[in-house]
Amino acid sequence: MRLPWGKKPAGQGPETGAIAQTGPEAVPETAAPETSAPEAGAGKGWFARLRQGLSRSAGALSEGVTGIFTKARLDTATLGELEDLLIQSDLGVDVAAEITGALGRERLNKDISPSEVRAFLAGHIAAILRPAAKALAIDPARKPYVILVTGVNGTGKTTTIGKLAHLLRGEGHKVMLAAGDTFRAAAIEQLQIWGERAGAPVIAGAQGADASGLVYEALAQARAAGADVLLIDTAGRLQNKTGLMDELRKINRVLAKQDETAPHAVVLVLDATTGQNALSQLESFREVAKVTGLIMTKLDGTARGGILVALVRKFGLPVHAVGVGEGMEDLRPFDADQFARALTGLPDP
Repeated sequence: MRLPWGKKPAGQGPETGAIAQTGPEAVPETAAPETSAPEAGAGKGWFARLRQGLSRSAGALSEGVTGIFTKARLDTATLGELEDLLIQSDLGVDVAAEITGALGRERLNKDISPSEVRAFLAGHIAAILRPAAKALAIDPARKPYVILVTGVNGTGKTTTIGKLAHLLRGEGHKVMLAAGDTFRAAAIEQLQIWGERAGAPVIAGAQGADASGLVYEALAQARAAGADVLLIDTAGRLQNKTGLMDELRKINRVLAKQDETAPHAVVLVLDATTGQNALSQLESFREVAKVTGLIMTKLDGTARGGILVALVRKFGLPVHAVGVGEGMEDLRPFDADQFARALTGLPDP
């Protein structure tokens, strides 16, 4: 059975060695990464953090359902109001019509309570999301397994890379990071900070260096060091900026010169607060970078968490993880049933 995040069997020995470039020295893979402050949500289970993170989205949806279902019997007018609420919650027109249609066929002209409606919504949303809940599996035959991480500025891309490194190292993988965002000195420094926290070496160059050249060198160094995973940060770019999108294509071509199968995964980081704009972002990046999976961040800062449902319904891409905070532990593999219950305000069963 495949373990989450491509976990290696227990008992694997530690990796040793150091990388002679920007970033921390490689540390034993059994060591826990240090943090400069207590993690947000420390001591809470993941579902509790997820519920807390989705509280704004769940609150808006739950209050809307309670306000609409003031009559015991379900009628067509109430169904219409529910459909509008789901659209306003960013689940998308298609999903809203699908859910209300199913509810109408099952309960029209029958008594129904707000709690029953929320339970129905959770069940239907979970059914939509389950096929997309796929862990980021690391293929041991591809060494290093190259993961290109992309997205527009401000999505939490660099932070997400640090958290991914932490998760993967905790499962026994030797991880290296590449600071492919050479446009901003702050991005390089931020990745170095997260690399130190996660215990993963960072290959970096000077601000303004050729990004594709740095990525080429990073892959060569990762191979020489025997790394299992190479996580590559890329410059945040708007989907309508042709020059930067061309640079992304160039990075893909350069990687293929050393390994024709690389990158092995292309992860798009999306910010939940952008709502419907996430749909156009995914459309553009999928064409340019051949996106293979998604990570949704900043669910704790928005009432628009339903956009993830719309994305899955339209594109059907895997959702590897969701983030609900800034702490190292606030990114976790995506669980469709937990997400659906948290989004609709239901407790963990």
